[in-house]
Amino acid sequence: MLSSTPHAVDELHDTDVASHAHPRDRTGVIIEGLKQLAWWSLRILVILAGTYVTWLLLGKFWRGILPVALAIIVTTVLWTPTQWLCRLKLPRAVAALITLLGSVGVVGAFFAFIAPSVAQQMPGLYFQGFEGIQRIELWLQGPPLNLHDEDLNNYFASGTAWLQNQSGTIAERLFAGLGKASSIVVNVGIVLVLTFFFLKDGDRFLPWLNSVVGRRAGGPLRELLARCWVTLSGFIRAQAIVSFVDAAFIGLALVIMGIPLALVLAMLTFFAGFVPIVGAFVAGALAVMVAFVAKGLTAAIVVLVIVVAVQQLEGNILSPLLQSRAMNLHPAVVLLSVTIGGSLFGILGAFFAVPVAAMVAVLLRFIGDMIDLKTGARTPEEVEFVSQREFFSELFPTTPARSEAACPKDE
Repeated sequence: MLSSTPHAVDELHDTDVASHAHPRDRTGVIIEGLKQLAWWSLRILVILAGTYVTWLLLGKFWRGILPVALAIIVTTVLWTPTQWLCRLKLPRAVAALITLLGSVGVVGAFFAFIAPSVAQQMPGLYFQGFEGIQRIELWLQGPPLNLHDEDLNNYFASGTAWLQNQSGTIAERLFAGLGKASSIVVNVGIVLVLTFFFLKDGDRFLPWLNSVVGRRAGGPLRELLARCWVTLSGFIRAQAIVSFVDAAFIGLALVIMGIPLALVLAMLTFFAGFVPIVGAFVAGALAVMVAFVAKGLTAAIVVLVIVVAVQQLEGNILSPLLQSRAMNLHPAVVLLSVTIGGSLFGILGAFFAVPVAAMVAVLLRFIGDMIDLKTGARTPEEVEFVSQREFFSELFPTTPARSEAACPKDE
């Protein structure tokens, strides 16, 4: 061992001498660097062009993609009860139909349960809102603003004139909204039909895909889609738990305080929770407004404190704990995704932002695992697979050097 050290030093010294004896021209080094920069710039441009074309195609086929995406999300929720019914020896079509009709029946029964309370409390809430406006008017007339009746009348007249001038635009948006409502009804029907077929035949997709693309490409693709499914299912379950906790605590507080439409506000809090960050803020603001109209400023402040406390508990403890296990995304990535998705596509964009970011993260981790297997940095036994470990052992066999290092033979 000691005798080999001088030879290594001599070889290193000879290499340095040779490099100094025949130095590379600086122009050649710069040109080589510019060539590498040009190649990478060209590759990035090709990737950006492909991304842009994909974006355009998604925009063209968005009306067909949206029901499929929503149906997949609903399927992740209903897949477990469908599998449970299948284990009871029911045909898959019957199990899927029972699960789908049962879930629709539960949602319909809930709306039927809260509808009478909404019909009873809305007139009283209207008059309470009118009284609240009068209280605000009296407050504006007092210190520190000390506005006069003439000023308030002028402001009211200006607002009325603005509404009259905008009546055409408002009517146009109203009819557009009615058109969107009819489109929503059609999309809901398509989503339900697609969900039924996904529940019935969803487990046949991956074997069919494997037979189409072949075993070598089918294995990695099967693993990637399986990881996406697990991540999406985990996201929906985690978000459902978080939304239920928010709705339960806020709804209970509203019921105890006697706030009108407490069940409706709790339901809105639950569904709004599926739109991260933005949904909770909107639902909380609506609860505070109803409390202010119905019970006054003190009740509104109490509701505001409760909503903020519950959301802080959920946002700082419960949600990070569940979401980190389900998606392994940093909260900053979640916030940025929701901001970008909401600004580009509105409510739907904010809803799909986190699942899409999670799918991108799954894709990047999968590519990293494939690179590690290809370079031999990790063996198939060291990578956590969701689907076929045996296939990846065949595709990326362990090198002899790593095998001996991992399991050294007895001398």
